[in-house]
Amino acid sequence: MFGEFKAFILKGNVLDLAVAVIIGAAFATITASLTQDIIMPVVSAIFGVPDFSGMFILLASPPADYAGAMTDYAALKEAGVPMLGWGQFLTVVINFIILAFIIFLIVRYANKVMEAAKEKEEAAAEDPGPTEVELLTEIRDSLKK
Repeated sequence: MFGEFKAFILKGNVLDLAVAVIIGAAFATITASLTQDIIMPVVSAIFGVPDFSGMFILLASPPADYAGAMTDYAALKEAGVPMLGWGQFLTVVINFIILAFIIFLIVRYANKVMEAAKEKEEAAAEDPGPTEVELLTEIRDSLKK
C-alpha cells in the first residue's frame, strides 16, 4: 500500500497540483494585501472612511452586558450582535475581482504562447525540407561538377 501511495504522490499531475495550490495560496495573499493595503485605502479616502472593512449595519441591539464601542465591528461581531458587514463583503468582492482579472490575464497570455508554439509546429510540419533522395541527388550533382 505504501508503494502505491508513493507512486500516486510522485505522479506529475499530483505534483503539478500541489505546486499550483501553494502558488495560488501565496498569490491570494499578495492579492489580499494589494486590496487591503493599496486599493481599499484609496477607495476609503474617496468616500472619507478610514477603514472600509469596518462598515456595517446593526440588525439588533447589542446585549445589555456589552461595554464596547458601537462602532467597533470586531467587538460587536465577537459579542454576537447580528449585523450586515457590507464593508468587509465589499472588500472581499474587490479582492475576488482583482484575483479573477489577474488570472484572466495569465490564462490569456498562456493561450497566446501556446497558440504561437502550435503555429510554429504546424509551419515546421508543412515545410519538412528536402527529402533524402533530393539531398542525395544534390550531392551527386555537386560532385559531378
